[in-house]
Amino acid sequence: MKSVKDENNEYYRTQNLPYEKFKAYGSRSLTDSELLAILLRTGTHGVGVLALSERVLAESARYGNGLLGLYHIPIQELRRIEGIGEVKAIQLKTVVELSTRMAQARAKSSLSFRQPASVADYYMERFRHESVEYILLLLLDSGLHLLGECILSQGTVNASLISPREVFIHAVQAQAAGLMLLHNHPGGDPSPSGNDVRITERIRQLGTLADIPLFDHIIIGDSSYFSFKEHGLMRETPRAESAF
Repeated sequence: MKSVKDENNEYYRTQNLPYEKFKAYGSRSLTDSELLAILLRTGTHGVGVLALSERVLAESARYGNGLLGLYHIPIQELRRIEGIGEVKAIQLKTVVELSTRMAQARAKSSLSFRQPASVADYYMERFRHESVEYILLLLLDSGLHLLGECILSQGTVNASLISPREVFIHAVQAQAAGLMLLHNHPGGDPSPSGNDVRITERIRQLGTLADIPLFDHIIIGDSSYFSFKEHGLMRETPRAESAF
């Protein structure tokens, strides 16, 4: 039979095992639950921090596979897990936001609005996890540098609306020389819908008349994207050809 001292020593060892593993083998050797255990630091009521981390991952799995579930799980749901109070819940959601911003910062170093893959990579982490559709307008100068961006629409799945009139009001106000559209498909498949094709062509035509060309429309899926330009669905204006 184990003594109380032995049980306390075993509990302490279990609590600190991820730290020791990190020191001995580095962060890449740790499982997802072990990484979370280091962040959470302590367990609760005889439940070790590693077991608590596994509970967090199990609850988050209802909102997405693996660590992606942490992005979607509401903070209120995290707080319902025994041992996860307000502070730990905020810590977990903060780490998720930091990882998203780090991925975007890494992509920014190679961002070029002449390359659809570069644009998709930069905006991927920002939009691929969203459960509703966003439509983003990118305003560009004559050298294809970003002047500004604005969200044209935010709605329920497959229910976002876009007004061509609003697009060109923003473009004129910013004195933009060109435009790009970008939106996400919450279902994960970036293939354009019939409505995506129709609205893109309408804005392209209006852009030609207004001398503010639409260079591309990029749809963000789950780790994938669709570029109208890359797929030959944009009939480029002479100005767009010279810019590229």
